[in-house]
Amino acid sequence: MSRPPGLPGLHPALLHHVVNTLQWGSLRPLQEAAVGPLLAGDDAILLAPTAGGKTEAAVFPLLSRMEEQRWRGLSVLYLTPLRALLNNLEPRLAGYAGWLGRRAGLWHGDTPASARRRLAFEPPDVLLTTPESLESMLVSTLTRRDMFADVRAVVVDEVHAFAGDDRGWHLLAVVERMSHLAGRPLQRIGLSATVGNPEALLGWLQGSNRGTRTGQVVTADDGSPGGADVGLDFVGGVANAATVIASLHHGEKRLVFADSRRTVESLAVELRARGTETYVSHSSLAVDERSRAETAFSEARDCVIVSTSTLELGIDVGDLDRVVQVGAPSTVASFLQRLGRTGRRPGTARNMLFLTTTDQELLQSRALLQLWGEGFVEPVAPPPVPRHVLGQQLLALCLQEGRVGDVTWPQWLGGLELATAAERSAIAEWLVSTGHLDRDAGMLFIGPETERRYGRRHFLELLSVFTADPQFAVIQGRDRLGSVDPMVLTRRVDGPLVISLGGRSWSVTHVDWTRRRLYVEPSTDRGSSRWSGIAQPLSFAMTDAMRRVLLGAPGEGFVLWRRAEQRLAAVREDSERTVDPAATVVAVEDRGQVRWWTWAGARANSVLAAALGNVAPDLVDGVDRFDNRYLRLRDGAAAADLREALRAARLVLGTGPGGVEPSVSDEALRQLKFADLLPPRLAAATLGARAADHPAAVAVSGRPVVDGVG
Repeated sequence: MSRPPGLPGLHPALLHHVVNTLQWGSLRPLQEAAVGPLLAGDDAILLAPTAGGKTEAAVFPLLSRMEEQRWRGLSVLYLTPLRALLNNLEPRLAGYAGWLGRRAGLWHGDTPASARRRLAFEPPDVLLTTPESLESMLVSTLTRRDMFADVRAVVVDEVHAFAGDDRGWHLLAVVERMSHLAGRPLQRIGLSATVGNPEALLGWLQGSNRGTRTGQVVTADDGSPGGADVGLDFVGGVANAATVIASLHHGEKRLVFADSRRTVESLAVELRARGTETYVSHSSLAVDERSRAETAFSEARDCVIVSTSTLELGIDVGDLDRVVQVGAPSTVASFLQRLGRTGRRPGTARNMLFLTTTDQELLQSRALLQLWGEGFVEPVAPPPVPRHVLGQQLLALCLQEGRVGDVTWPQWLGGLELATAAERSAIAEWLVSTGHLDRDAGMLFIGPETERRYGRRHFLELLSVFTADPQFAVIQGRDRLGSVDPMVLTRRVDGPLVISLGGRSWSVTHVDWTRRRLYVEPSTDRGSSRWSGIAQPLSFAMTDAMRRVLLGAPGEGFVLWRRAEQRLAAVREDSERTVDPAATVVAVEDRGQVRWWTWAGARANSVLAAALGNVAPDLVDGVDRFDNRYLRLRDGAAAADLREALRAARLVLGTGPGGVEPSVSDEALRQLKFADLLPPRLAAATLGARAADHPAAVAVSGRPVVDGVG
């Protein structure tokens, strides 16, 4: 067994099992590189593609420390964003811990009450859980306060998936509270696929450890495109995509990604109609249904599983031959994560085939591959100003402690920058004034409004920072198959309503509107389903790459199939009036509509629309305002009008929240969970800051503006 030269190695008993039980002749490069820093107690980000050995790279040194330093009680927390990933990891980590006579335990929303009681009575050495379940343990009467007194380290798997949204801020806040309970700084280890800013991600994860504990980025892969077989095709529809998938790579195991549940279901129905053994995985399938599909797929050979991003993370579905993408991911990081599901066997290469069904998907996929070939990976940027998470944490802390000091409660969060000191005071006062909190003798405690709004089901809704769409459960007999959006019930149909779920068709036999249930039975008719969702804004990097592709930027590292090449040529011809190598373009459409083609992304365009609205209120169309590519101007507007308005707008644009902010509608505010825990002014400012890309807006506003030439 090789060891890092000059550094202490793993515990001898652990090394014995690595060699004799796992039959490894050596550690992988990432695992070997991680031993020294983690045994020294450093914080770290461990970077490697999917199946790169990140779990062992983190856990082996921690188990060694546990044994050598005689840690007792619950010592290590292993956090992931998905319950399915926890279920997948638990047997492996339990085996590793068992080598040293230690125990690993699993606690999440699907863990039976009897198992939770056992874990609370006799805590394991390693606990696998989610941040939401960890917080529910903190406020539960089932778990004792001293259960967390011995925690020494926290491993955050798929840390990049947390850091990109509010679950990351929630995770950091819960870890800070855990550190406060333990009375010590906790070693923090993040596991991640390739990201564009690993040092910044490490600093974010360290939280209150920054400046007091050494942190390192440990990597064994640079994410470059070498060694990957990537192709891009244009098929023009989901049915055609199914035909291509069904006809290619017989005898191989294929994982197909699509970025909406509706497309996943439609594709699965089409594949089954073509005689292809097909399984389905997405978030609206019941846990048992999804687990059965993933297990069957992992054990099968000549088959396909169709999935949303639920299988993008490190859930083991066996040894894959091919990955296919129907449509286009929105980030290079997501593409790399999916690409990394292949090429795990010696002598095989990572591979992915893009099957695009629309011109937009084709252009976006080609732009993504342009960025990948240039070595670009998006920086992970935590959402700014998470003031609403601070409000949620204050309520959760009151649930945990019963009452907290109205001056001292921020100490529990270890200086985590969720809001400024003035904003913290304003939020606490707002919560008291609205009845969410009560105050007595300098102490804060849960008020009647929190009991009314969140008290059902043991405050479960308060302990999660993401919102679940209201859906109807789909029931066959005694089995829950999953859920669908209520919008599926608004369709006009002749005869029985037939939906699809799990890639199979079901006839709706009864609708229980009160309990939000659909009762179904199998159907031979072809069904479809739908779910509501909000279109995701694209980054400036992605939309600018789309502009460069339209201008003819050469790409490398992938194969453009003939149909895609021909279609892209037509898209470029159609878009000639919307792009310019050095300028933005004002173009008049056939119906007289005027668009300013910025190719800046929706967040930058929202800032530009707000800035122009301040200086020229009638210039931007009041209804169809902007998307990722353009701003809609009033009919009759010309490039000269825009140039004049931009000269004035640049004075108020700014490069950050101090500049102009996008307007926020009441409907948009309803999408921000816990907005009601903030004073209205702070709630609107929070959402406005998150809808903005000031640097891109400033950059684009400084470019020349020209008229589109037909």
